[in-house]
Amino acid sequence: MSENPVPEGKFMVNPYLDWAKGEGVPVHEDFGLNLAALEVARWDRFDADGCIAHLKGRGDFMTVFVIEIPPGGKTAPVRHLYEEAVYVLSGHGSTRVESATGESHTFEWGPDSVFAPPLNTSYQHFNGSGSEPARLALTCNLPAVLNLFHSESFVFDNPCTFPEREGGATHFQGEGDFIPVRPGKHMWETNFVPDATDLKLEKWAARGAGGSHIQLILADGVLHAHISEMPVGTYKKAHRHGPDVHVFIIGGEGYSLFWHEGDAEFLRIDWSRGWVFTPGDMMFHQHFNGGAERVRYLAVGHGSVRYPFTENMWRIYQGIDRDVKQGGNQIEYEDQDPRIHRVFTDELAKSGIAPKMDDFNVRTEA
Repeated sequence: MSENPVPEGKFMVNPYLDWAKGEGVPVHEDFGLNLAALEVARWDRFDADGCIAHLKGRGDFMTVFVIEIPPGGKTAPVRHLYEEAVYVLSGHGSTRVESATGESHTFEWGPDSVFAPPLNTSYQHFNGSGSEPARLALTCNLPAVLNLFHSESFVFDNPCTFPEREGGATHFQGEGDFIPVRPGKHMWETNFVPDATDLKLEKWAARGAGGSHIQLILADGVLHAHISEMPVGTYKKAHRHGPDVHVFIIGGEGYSLFWHEGDAEFLRIDWSRGWVFTPGDMMFHQHFNGGAERVRYLAVGHGSVRYPFTENMWRIYQGIDRDVKQGGNQIEYEDQDPRIHRVFTDELAKSGIAPKMDDFNVRTEA
């Protein structure tokens, strides 16, 4: 007889993972994934092809669904009690959202659009091309919601409405409201960003090397989202935060380094547009523009600057650009491992690109 027999009935249940397995679509798992290349299969729930992407640093709250709509096709109408942010990987089409009052909002999207259906509104995606598929990445907090209620019908068939989440009609038309706070915390509130590659960003000197940034408040949700940019020949300062933050590359190419405090070696992921990765819990990470074009990325996680959700996220936001020596979560250039800059300059030399880090007091010697 086993010393630790498994009890009869329910024991150590993860309702979300059980749900994902039961959906019958491919489930991909890695530290980083090229979403544009993932295998998809028929997903009855959405009446389209799709897959689930489980990033190893996704934590307890978040996951990513990839939906591929065939040429001239459409998804099934859905509504749900989890929040999501949609990033368009490829294709052109439109989405129709039915408001709590029965009003219909339709907007057209293309590559690099970002949008969020307000909580528990009914919505449907349409592929506007008769010859090319459209592929969407849906980053959502279904794991948290389903594990909390462990009731599929409560999540997907709930009649409750949240009209206060919908915003005005212009928020479905690509317009928004700029809410100034301070560098690194300025917000753009909307439901729809037509093209994330040209959304106006604000300078954030504390994060390093001429970078810029904007926080997105999508459909007044609890999900965090921001867009950041790195100029050619530069890289960000290393920083850390909790898990769940999914980083989508929306322009340019380069690489990121990852390590936990005390690690002797770095984990490296090379990326280009279409890739997503998630740093692990309080894992230092640093992003490098390794190409001849600016780099932009979209980050989506759980707990926004409006609704941090947890005390931990509140503390992270307070110290994301504060030196670790002062109790923050950022490593200044002068304190970074000297190997970091040498790797960067060697990488740029392969492509004949000049680094532009001379004005930032970078540590280059041990």
